[in-house]
Amino acid sequence: MSFFEIGKIVNAHGIKGEVKIFPISDDPEKFEKLKSLYISSSSEEKEYFIEGHKYHKQFIILKLKGIDDMNAALGLKGNLIKVPRDKGVKLNKDEYYIRDIYDISVYDEEEHFLGTVTDILFTGANDVYEITKEGEKPFLIPAIKQCILNVDIENNKMTVKLLEGLKD
Repeated sequence: MSFFEIGKIVNAHGIKGEVKIFPISDDPEKFEKLKSLYISSSSEEKEYFIEGHKYHKQFIILKLKGIDDMNAALGLKGNLIKVPRDKGVKLNKDEYYIRDIYDISVYDEEEHFLGTVTDILFTGANDVYEITKEGEKPFLIPAIKQCILNVDIENNKMTVKLLEGLKD
């Protein structure tokens, strides 16, 4: 089963077994839609059912079935929260999960290999992809429709149009 990481348990919250989660997501409200999730420890991934949720500052507080006291909640501290990929938020056309863009192979319009996406910068106006090719200086390309012509996640391929001045 393929999973998405959506958060990390950073602590217990209170004495009734709630866990405090730092969301690793651009949409922390997706926790409201979940009925269950998986907690990944070094030895296993175990499914837990959600009994309740609330927000506290930048954190999400979850009450999980079977975690009924502070000690049980503290035992989960440091573990990652995951959901099966098929339970992820449905995307519209031309939308992609950020994690699928990392390490994607990038080609220009003439099918010349330019490198892979090694970093994504979140600038506010639009994302910017850092493209790196071994032996060459990395360069940046804005994630805008004028530059990103096609993204084929299944084949790990992005086709871009290099606007003047983007690459040496």
